[in-house]
Formats: sequence, C-alpha cells, structure tokens
Amino acid sequence: MPSQWERLLLNLGEWEGSFTRFSPQGELLGDVKSVVSLEGLNNNQTIRQIVRRQGQEDLVLEYSSLGKSTLFFENGAFSQGSIQLAPFTEFGAELGLIYENRRLRLVQLFDKNGQLDKLTLISEHLVGTEAVESPAVKVDNLLGEWRGEAITIYTDFRPPLTVSTNLKLELDDAGRFVQTLSFGDRTITSSATVKGSIIHFDRDPQKQMQVLLLPHGASATSPPKINLRQSFILEVGWLIKPNLRQRMVRSYSDKGEWVSLTLVTEHKI
Repeated sequence: MPSQWERLLLNLGEWEGSFTRFSPQGELLGDVKSVVSLEGLNNNQTIRQIVRRQGQEDLVLEYSSLGKSTLFFENGAFSQGSIQLAPFTEFGAELGLIYENRRLRLVQLFDKNGQLDKLTLISEHLVGTEAVESPAVKVDNLLGEWRGEAITIYTDFRPPLTVSTNLKLELDDAGRFVQTLSFGDRTITSSATVKGSIIHFDRDPQKQMQVLLLPHGASATSPPKINLRQSFILEVGWLIKPNLRQRMVRSYSDKGEWVSLTLVTEHKI
C-alpha cells in the first residue's frame, strides 16, 4: 500500500485554473486565474509548492513531511484542515478531488462564532493538457439512482473501510428534494427544500445542512453553522461527467475531533 507521501506525489505538476470565491449563500464574490506548481526536490524527499494568483504575491512553501491535519487517498485525492473544533476560533478545511488531468478543490471556512463564512472553489488542469470543463450542477443533473463505492480512512490509522453505496435522489409530489442513502446495512432518508442553487435539509433544527450547487460541476455541503458538542461533516461533490460523480466527506465527532475521511465514487444507473 502506498504511503501518504507517495500518494501526495500523484499531485506533482503545474496546475492551471482559478480561485473562485463565494458567499455562504453561493453568491459569486470574485475569480482570479491561478497556477499552482508542485515540484519534487531531492529525489522527491521534499516538495516545493508555488501558488501564483493573478494580482497577488506568490506563495512559496517547502515541506518534507505531512502533518496530522492532512490525509491522502491512493488516487491522490486529499483533505487538509482543522483537526479540532474549539470555541471562538476560526475553523475550516480543504477537500481536493483528482481525476485524470484535472483537480477540483474546495475550501470551506467558518468564523469564530461557527458561522459558514467563506468558500473558495479551485478548478484546475495540468498545464499542457486539454481543459475539459464540467458544467455547473443543477438539481436535474443529480436526480436518479447512483451506485458506487465508499472508501473511509481514519485519523487513528486503523485499517480503511470499503463499502458499496446506493444513493437515490428524487423530487416528491410537494417538490421537496428526497435523498435515500444506503451503505453497508444502513439506510438514511432525508428531505430538503430547493431554492435556486441551494438545497437546504431543514427538517431537524439541530442538524441543519445545506448544499450549494456551484460552477465546474461542484457542490459544497456543510452546516450553515457548526455547534460545539454536535457531530458534523464537510463535503465536496464533483459531477465529472453526466453519469460519474465523486464526493469527499470530512467527518467530525460530537467532541469536535476530526475522525475520518471518505471518498465516494459513484455512477448513475
């Protein structure tokens, strides 16, 4: 099994794209062109990362190890961010998906009161390759039945868990968005209102969740507000093709501890 460092190396290269900022309601706030370079030094024992954004000073980082805040999957997909929710501190995470010559990354940041504050979507392709564009996600693109596989890796490095998944998405007679998710021997059904590009799971006042439908095939899922002593997830979705979707879920316990990372690859049937 490849090490975490070897999985990081699958991200080497020069990635061209854009950093697009959104409000917590999905409103476009700004977009800047970008080039992110990841270069292996000393026989790939060290990584030099250079982030170039139009109109901003270059950010240069060098590192030769990975911290506890980051985990990688075997295909190079990853997440990094806060490992503990604490009172009166900013909180957030980046979730990064990779497919062939493309990457899609999402940064979700929460303010000191736990309110969702800023979202940045980073859509990239390797320099010198064709930039295949995924269309903006709409509810109609998601409806149907999706079957796939979920791989969960854990922060305590227990063995990964792989399960089959089945996700049914439909609109009921009242126009509510209904989600039925089956994995292993569990089935969870929940429903939401749809207003423009926001899907709002609102039935449980203690477990409010929203999904923002974004450009580049992306969706961003999180609570509008994270609370102490409540478990929660952060998720990015990527509709790569009309019948192929990836999702990554970063899960936190009711103690505010980051506990696991799940990568779902699913096909519409």
